[in-house]
Amino acid sequence: MSIEVPVALVTGAGRGLGRGVALELAAKGYSVAINYAANSEAAEKTAEDCRALASSPGQKFFPVQADIGNAEDRRRMVEQCLSETGRLDALVNNAGVAPGKRADITEMDEESFDRVLSINLKGAFFLTQQVINLWLEKKIDPVLRGGFKVVFVGSISAETASINRAEYCIAKAGLAMASRLWAVRTASDNIQVYELRPGIMETDMTSGVKDKYDRMIAEGLVPQARWGQPEDVGRAVRSLLDGDWTFSTGNSIYIDGGLNISRL
Repeated sequence: MSIEVPVALVTGAGRGLGRGVALELAAKGYSVAINYAANSEAAEKTAEDCRALASSPGQKFFPVQADIGNAEDRRRMVEQCLSETGRLDALVNNAGVAPGKRADITEMDEESFDRVLSINLKGAFFLTQQVINLWLEKKIDPVLRGGFKVVFVGSISAETASINRAEYCIAKAGLAMASRLWAVRTASDNIQVYELRPGIMETDMTSGVKDKYDRMIAEGLVPQARWGQPEDVGRAVRSLLDGDWTFSTGNSIYIDGGLNISRL
């Protein structure tokens, strides 16, 4: 493949926000490594749909199975990306899980806490460490304007307290700091790091509370008066990877229809 085709690894790209990111990048000329944990059919469907949207010769789309919370899986995933394409230009840390059961903070158990933080925070942090160390070794020359990119798909839950899913909020707050730490460390190394904060997004993760949020949105919770969609996040990631924000790093960017704005 041409070295001019940039390659992005998108974790949790079989469904939801990650799928929205993969499709947007495919349409804009990127090759995409489509990470999934268990649902191979969903990942294959994302790859198929990416191929249908491909806009440049040499683009490649391939699923890669890995549990982000497992160190050996993370190592193998990056090696597979390099084997398939010979390069890696961007990492989109999107993979995440919700608590298996929403429980009040007084009743949350350690098993749920460990599971959510292992995938949502620890996995993303150490995958970023692995990829950034690869870039710092200077074995790959960047092709993206502004250099290599890391995007953490966080959440408004980084600062909005939900006492019935405390482990999720804690993980997202940790990601917010991780993005700043990596941004400071790599700002002079041709690497840019960003955090996106989606709001109420219409995905599998929110399907169980759809009626609740439909009502709250109708009552004015979201100034733009709609659910967020995977393509909203996809377009934001594409803009960052394209180098539209060359004099920025460590930023937190809200994708929430104005939900974060304090109002009377």
